Amino acid sequence: MGIPLSDATTTAEPGIAPDHSRRNRLVINLMLVATFVVFLNETIIGVALPNVMETLHIEESTAQWLSTAFMLTMAVVIPTTGFLMQRLNTRTVFILAMSLFSLGTAIAAIAPGFEVLLAGRVIQASGTAIMMPLLMTTVMTLVPPHERGKTMGNISIVMSVAPAVGPAIGGVIVQSLEWRFIFILVLPIAILALVLGAMRVQNVTEPRSVPLDVLSVILSAFAFGGLIYGLSSLGEAAAGNAVVAPWIPITVGAVALVGFILRQLSLQKGDRAFLDLRTFTSRGFAVSIVLMVIMMGALFGTIIILPLYTQDVLGLEPVASGLLLVPGSLMMGLAGPFIGRLYDKVGPRPLIVPGSVAVSVALWVMAMTYGVGTSWVEVLLLHILLSVGLAFMFTPLFTTSLGSLQPHLYSHGSATIGTVQQLAGAAGTALFIALLTIGKVGAAEAGADTVNALATGIHTAFMAGAVISLFAIVASFFVPKPSSEFGAEGGLAH
Repeated sequence: MGIPLSDATTTAEPGIAPDHSRRNRLVINLMLVATFVVFLNETIIGVALPNVMETLHIEESTAQWLSTAFMLTMAVVIPTTGFLMQRLNTRTVFILAMSLFSLGTAIAAIAPGFEVLLAGRVIQASGTAIMMPLLMTTVMTLVPPHERGKTMGNISIVMSVAPAVGPAIGGVIVQSLEWRFIFILVLPIAILALVLGAMRVQNVTEPRSVPLDVLSVILSAFAFGGLIYGLSSLGEAAAGNAVVAPWIPITVGAVALVGFILRQLSLQKGDRAFLDLRTFTSRGFAVSIVLMVIMMGALFGTIIILPLYTQDVLGLEPVASGLLLVPGSLMMGLAGPFIGRLYDKVGPRPLIVPGSVAVSVALWVMAMTYGVGTSWVEVLLLHILLSVGLAFMFTPLFTTSLGSLQPHLYSHGSATIGTVQQLAGAAGTALFIALLTIGKVGAAEAGADTVNALATGIHTAFMAGAVISLFAIVASFFVPKPSSEFGAEGGLAH
């Protein structure tokens, strides 16, 4: 995952000297490795849940909190990263992130019971939440504008491959070892990344004194935590298993979000915003965020639905089901650097438009053809098409969104993107699961057997995704080329 940075760093942001290219390359590569490790951990626990339930004598509803709490913590912590990266220097933020992740991993590895294991997962998530915004902000600060595409392409490897191979690696581990080894094997890698980062990561940004607005932190926690918890509960509610009615946390989250937005608009007048929303005044950033919401929702919804379809409708074993999704996910990640180089040459729209069309075609074919007798080969090929389409969108969208901002807004833009990813993922999962459940119940009431009822529900979910994807095609034509990245005035003018 090496990053080929040009020696011509005179085109980089002010304050980055030409002879710093080797240092910059080392900093980014270390962060890429560390981010890969922490993102791998996000999905590696899923296949181990049955093992955890048996060992710790807990029910499935309790065990699911190991994933839900992780996601909630990410949602609460990510908005704070904009503040952290302004207040602290690069090395300090990196050490903080990897220390939290390593500590959480160690606690999870030796946890005597569920409560301690859950605490370890929360601490892990706190470190994970910091790493991606830190990596993206560092890249935008160090990499010359004309090379950001291929660098963001390398980041897409982390975002796509790590979560994709996590379940496969977790499955291999728990086949011969107990669930603790998922954490035991990750811990030395995390500690090594921490030590190397502490020794070699240089400070590439200048911290400034920014006051912490406590009210913003509280509103942020209730807003994003409430929305994601409520959205995540919609699927359980549709099945009649929700602990709390989803409308309660969603309402609390929505009210808190309004308060959070009003608070930031007020603080922005004095340049003291906790999460600066002036990022949305950039057309490139705003349109890219809309597309990210649609695409992330489609990705997460598909990830949660496809294993249910391949196992419970097509009858594949869990290991085969997981492996079926690996080729597409690997292609999504490995295509990133190639797409990034294309971006540097042609800009975003020639990539995003065909990418959105490919995603839409894949979802429409899934909706129209998936049934009881569908071949696993068709599932594999359509998932590859979907993944390649998403690859043609994610790298240009990340690069365009941040490349459209002024440098002092990079940290806020990175934090906003991370927060939106979590919300979109939760919304996509909730939408697909809720529609699946509604379709399945309706088919069962009409007399369908269990397998055909589930197939009907999956058809309903993919049909909704296919319809939503049409909006992405329209929006893709409105993504502008960040003028500053191609030598014009504005945006990131130096």
